[in-house]
Amino acid sequence: MNKIERNKKNIERFKNCINNCDKKLAEELIDAKAEFASLISDEKLYGGAGYLSVVEFMRKSFSDIHWEIVDTAVEDDKVAVSWICSGTHDGDFMNFPASGKKFSFSCMNFYYFNEDGKIINDVAAQGLMGLFQSLGLK
Repeated sequence: MNKIERNKKNIERFKNCINNCDKKLAEELIDAKAEFASLISDEKLYGGAGYLSVVEFMRKSFSDIHWEIVDTAVEDDKVAVSWICSGTHDGDFMNFPASGKKFSFSCMNFYYFNEDGKIINDVAAQGLMGLFQSLGLK
């Protein structure tokens, strides 16, 4: 399997990882030294555990949050993913009380891979703006 096929396959596995909060899979797919910035921490987050801490934070506010891949574009060590994110606002989120509203929004992320096929960076093109708009939060 070439690098492009491997990275595309790993993005599919990554989707399963975040939808199931699979710690073992996160360790397999995300380099332990990968550094992520997040709204949930003033400190940098690292590796699979750091990445999943953000997913777990989201699940406290949106217990049924789900990401679905719409499309991917793969180029060497980079994969662009168009996602649909959906769920229900059933827990407090960043000082906004649970509303019970369902949401669905599009977002795009760029994932960068090392030579071992592990994610070393994730850049969100939209971030949480789509979620705020979908829920009508200001």
